Amino acid sequence: MTVVLKVGGASTDGVAEAVRALGDRVCVVHGAGPQISAEMERRGLEVRFVGGRRVTTHEALDVVRESLAAVNAAVCEAIGEHAVPLAGDRIGLEAVQLPELGLVGRPVPSCPVPVLRALAAGRVPVVTPLARGPLNVNADEAAAALAVGLGASRLHFLTDVPGVYRDGGLVDSLDAATAESLVANGEFEGGIVPKVLAAVRAARNGVVAEIGLTAVTA
Repeated sequence: MTVVLKVGGASTDGVAEAVRALGDRVCVVHGAGPQISAEMERRGLEVRFVGGRRVTTHEALDVVRESLAAVNAAVCEAIGEHAVPLAGDRIGLEAVQLPELGLVGRPVPSCPVPVLRALAAGRVPVVTPLARGPLNVNADEAAAALAVGLGASRLHFLTDVPGVYRDGGLVDSLDAATAESLVANGEFEGGIVPKVLAAVRAARNGVVAEIGLTAVTA
């Protein structure tokens, strides 16, 4: 069965090991958040987020594409010769545009043929979180949508912390309703919020979702 692995853009540490540990049919989705923000600031472009999504102008989208391409190359290099670089907007990832955020979309389940071909050939597709339009999409949301669209058995978020923490302790599992309630009540902040919500979406569509060691269940 297919596994979707979401990795951050800040570092490629542990990516190759995670791919090997997850089995023979692994699709990788990555972000490039730190690189995009740094380059936008260097160019004098405003960096602003709403609900975990980056407000994206035409100028910002150029930065997004360039930064994602650079991270994609680094992730592919870390994985090795079996990696296949794929730009999400060029392979048919779908999203519904959110005009209030500019060139930004909410990804919907997709099953791109190039991903299927790479998996069938024993390769590791490495996908950038861009959708047709092109539209910038949150990488966590893109990973969840791709996992559902591919009918993946599992969605795993590779994080720089062991998992989800609550009240100072690592949480073994969260059911979807509780997770959404905790997000709504402001108990989670920052980058963990889109991961939790993406995991909830995947779990409710039959995909086993894990944020590090924390399982998110329907």
